[in-house]
Amino acid sequence: MNISIDREALAKSVQDVMKAVSTRTTIPILTGIKLTASARGVTLTGSDSDISIESFIPLEKEGRLLVDVKRPGSIVLQARFFSEIVKKLPQQTVEIETEDNFLTVIRSGHSEFRLNGFNADEYPRLPQIEEEHAFQIPADLLKAVIRQTVFAVSTSETRPILTGVNWKIEDGELVCTATDSHRLAMRKVKIGIESDWAYNVVIPGKSLNELSKILADGNHPIDIVITANQVLFKAEHLLFFSRLLDGNYPETARLIPTDSKTTVTVNAKEFLQAIDRASLLAREGRNNVVKLATLPGERLEISSVSPEIGKVTEQLKAESLEGEELNISFSAKYMMDALRALDGTDIQISFTGAMRPFVLRPLHSDSMLQLILPVRTY
Repeated sequence: MNISIDREALAKSVQDVMKAVSTRTTIPILTGIKLTASARGVTLTGSDSDISIESFIPLEKEGRLLVDVKRPGSIVLQARFFSEIVKKLPQQTVEIETEDNFLTVIRSGHSEFRLNGFNADEYPRLPQIEEEHAFQIPADLLKAVIRQTVFAVSTSETRPILTGVNWKIEDGELVCTATDSHRLAMRKVKIGIESDWAYNVVIPGKSLNELSKILADGNHPIDIVITANQVLFKAEHLLFFSRLLDGNYPETARLIPTDSKTTVTVNAKEFLQAIDRASLLAREGRNNVVKLATLPGERLEISSVSPEIGKVTEQLKAESLEGEELNISFSAKYMMDALRALDGTDIQISFTGAMRPFVLRPLHSDSMLQLILPVRTY
């Protein structure tokens, strides 16, 4: 292989595929990045066998020459060293040439590196996916859906299925749900597909986090293809594969209360800031618990007590307050995560009692909800 390539384009692709390279792997070749040069351009691949990312650099883009392939070929290079080298090369053009025994020479300006490579034929092949059932979501919307759900996945491996986000597709609608059994986040999106096919899969939260970091902002379409054990996200010059989690996701619909005894409408930003202030004293202890009480005159009292440190109390005017009096305690962190995920200025919180889960929704939309379990305080 012998190519000269634009350093910026190479650095961007290396940065993208690095998200899939694991430092802790029992397969040495997976600590590397695979480079393949063909007549069309250069493809970089990174994989940790859970996530695989492929980034393509075309010969030219918008009239600018990015790659000159003098001799096609492929090589696998140590990802950690290769990425550091590419970042620090002095000139705009990088020359990469492979010699005997997979020795690879990287030149830029007066700088020359010689890296020992691996045989690219030994690199695992990416899954071949039949693309009969693909649907599209604009990148910005996909990133929003991930941001509004993925924070609620479980971080504990005791129930591996809960470390993923459940994607359910039926009747032309995608419903994404995440729960760690103390809280739940749900987001619905209409997608333009034939109504007769349905999917119910669980995508690892880690995969969705990495995907969200890589996707460029904007409303360009992302193609999504789901198979029995893989999901593929396709952007313009990027392929992102993730394995799916095995097992059945718990039926979460029955956890969401249909009735409420107390309903509060508040300004999301003011409420978030008040909870944040109340949690300042609660943060020290492990509990991080904040109390909410309803007061006459559509007012709320938010308080927190930390025996060693002190107490904080704050009153907030609600936009509206209906139903029974309420005293409830909950995790400040869970409440703040939920409020940040709801993109509404005004939100409605529905309570069904001090020990029952409560639900937060944007006031004028049923496309998303957040559910939180209260905390017992005696």
